[in-house]
Amino acid sequence: MADDDDRDVTADALESDLAVEGALRPTTLGDFVGQPKVRGQLQLLLDAAAIQQRPADHILLSGPPGLGKTTLAMIVAHESGRPLRMSSGPAIQHAGDLAALLSSLTPGEVLFIDEVHRMARSAEEMLYLAMEDFRIDVMVGKGAGATSIPLDLAPFTLVGATTRSGLLPNPLRDRFGFTGHLEFYDPEDLERVLDRSATMLGVGLHVDARGEIARRSRGTPRIANRLLRRVRDYVLVHGLEPDRAAVRAALELYDVDAIGLDRLDRAVLDALVRRFSGGPVGLSTLAVAVGEEGETVESVVEPFLVRIGFLGRTPRGRIATPAAYAHLGVPHAQGALSLDDL
Repeated sequence: MADDDDRDVTADALESDLAVEGALRPTTLGDFVGQPKVRGQLQLLLDAAAIQQRPADHILLSGPPGLGKTTLAMIVAHESGRPLRMSSGPAIQHAGDLAALLSSLTPGEVLFIDEVHRMARSAEEMLYLAMEDFRIDVMVGKGAGATSIPLDLAPFTLVGATTRSGLLPNPLRDRFGFTGHLEFYDPEDLERVLDRSATMLGVGLHVDARGEIARRSRGTPRIANRLLRRVRDYVLVHGLEPDRAAVRAALELYDVDAIGLDRLDRAVLDALVRRFSGGPVGLSTLAVAVGEEGETVESVVEPFLVRIGFLGRTPRGRIATPAAYAHLGVPHAQGALSLDDL
């Protein structure tokens, strides 16, 4: 009986946590913080569709992870008064997967495909006709006896999200009626995100504490909300006020420094500066030095380090900049290369 009670408590806690996660997502464009240009463009798109009583044009949202692409897809469905169907590119690896998905859509439904650039090529080609004419051709049989049967689809709105828009083939990109690129947030907008999230989480976050979290959030709302939850846990356990001192203590515990670098970021910089004299060094060698996969270093660590000017990518390899030396408190070696040298 005790085990059953424990499982019930765990299930209730998980359900509550998921409910909080969902509550942190805004449901209207008016509540969505930041990205003013994209919000204005989407509002015009949705208003025009509502006036004409038709599904909105297909929408492509691009930009780094954590900036709100999934949330905006949910808002498109909510403000259109349409149901939302969610899938992802890696889950659509055959044309048949896409055909089953598309044929089950109801009129006006919003289909969200995350990481749309990772769909199988055969599915991409089927999507061209579906987006343009709301029709697909289904192949029946094999070999010389194979026949193509046209299947009409209910009109729908596709919202595609991608972190690497350059990998989308031009025929697919051209079929989106609107493309919006999401930019990293400035600290002021992140503070507004944190203010709203803190209220929903019941955390009386001090103003200076909001600024401290915002500066460590790498311009990304998802990271800001994650750090806020860790601060909430810290002040709850230790019985502290959620002020700047508590934020600094909590994030120090989780290895997040004053500008948002975490343990892996600093490990990459430290290896580059101390072990390889600032570079240049190849990606695979650098990844082995920190005990990570090369893809992880390239896609997770490097974009932020490049954006803040701590790391340079050159034809000869990765190099550390003078700013990286300064952040680590290491004197810049006389013979170290800079971007201007390469």
